[in-house]
Amino acid sequence: MHMYGNWRSAAAFRVRIALKLKGVAYEETFIDLDAGDQHAPEFRRINPQGAVPALFDGAGPPLTQSLAILDYLEETHGGPKLLPEEPRARARARSLAQLVACDTHPLYVPRVRTYLMQAYDLPKERMMDFVRHVFETGLATLETRLSGEAGTGRFCQGDAVSHADLCLVSLWVGTGIFGVETAPYPTVARIAKTCLALPAFAEAHPLRQPGAPVT
Repeated sequence: MHMYGNWRSAAAFRVRIALKLKGVAYEETFIDLDAGDQHAPEFRRINPQGAVPALFDGAGPPLTQSLAILDYLEETHGGPKLLPEEPRARARARSLAQLVACDTHPLYVPRVRTYLMQAYDLPKERMMDFVRHVFETGLATLETRLSGEAGTGRFCQGDAVSHADLCLVSLWVGTGIFGVETAPYPTVARIAKTCLALPAFAEAHPLRQPGAPVT
């Protein structure tokens, strides 16, 4: 497999974790979002949206959108199951995943931040206030659900890693990048730390990827 990604992309991070959990060999080409590589004609031919990840698996066009890629990997590759078999548990895991990937993450991606700053003449400080608000809203919802619903176990859904955990961790890592206070979310923190102690999560961490800043 071949993936186009970026070290700081939360969506690419989710896919990277799944590939490692399932033991799928892959190569990753770094798309420099800061330099505008995503707007180059050759990349727009790969993904007209100009976004990462884009995953090639054999013949045919690339797979895009992280949740669609996670479902594809679940349906076509072995390794640990990343969605529960029981329908209600599966729906809950998907709901938690979508809370992050569909309702939270899209609001703070670079193309949205850039547009809002340019279109409404927002200073960077105001934009960062908005980003932190988005994080806090998503984290607060996760905390309420994970701390109050019976389905929560060692991980988001029971005691096995699911797509929900991949999405939760992709949000959690961003809290450090954007300076989001995490003390109000102890259940989210517990699950994130449990996940990041696993080799697949640790190896996929954004700061361990090519192009990441040296810490």
